[in-house]
Amino acid sequence: MRILIISDTHKKHKNLGRVLERVAPIDLLIHLGDAEGCEEEIAQMAGCPLEIVAGNNDFFSRLEKERELQLGSYRVLLTHGHYYYVSTGMADLKREAMGRQCDLVMFGHTHRPIIDYGKHVIALNPGSLSYPRQEGRRPSYILMELDAAGKAEFHLEYL
Repeated sequence: MRILIISDTHKKHKNLGRVLERVAPIDLLIHLGDAEGCEEEIAQMAGCPLEIVAGNNDFFSRLEKERELQLGSYRVLLTHGHYYYVSTGMADLKREAMGRQCDLVMFGHTHRPIIDYGKHVIALNPGSLSYPRQEGRRPSYILMELDAAGKAEFHLEYL
C-alpha cells in the first residue's frame, strides 16, 4: 500500500499536482490540515481515499480536529499539531500518542519536515508543499509504503 502524506497546502495545489504525477499510483492520501476549504478539490485530484484533519487555518471547517486509524500494523494519530505546541517540540504530541496507544503520529503546522523514530512513537511531519520553512525552503512530502506484513518504510521527498 502506498500512502502520500502532505500538510499545509493553504489553497495552493500546483505542487500537489506535481507530486501526484510523480508518485502515482497511491492508495491513500493523508492531509494533516490547513487545506483551507479545498478538501473536495484535493480528493478529486488524488483519485483515491482521503483522510484529512482540520488545521489552525481551517476556519469554520467541519473537519475533525484529530483522527485515529489503523494502517498496516500501526495505530496512527492524525493531527495538525497546533494543540500540542509542536512549534516548540514534540514532547506533548508524543505523550498524547502514547496515551492513546498509538505507535505513529502524523502532524503538520510547523511547515518543517521530520521523520523521528522515537523509542515508543514514530513522529512524521511532511512539511509543506506550499510554504516550506526549513533550510532551503523546498516543498516536501512523505511517501509511506506498507509491505504485505503491514510494516512501513517512510521516504521524505522534496520537489
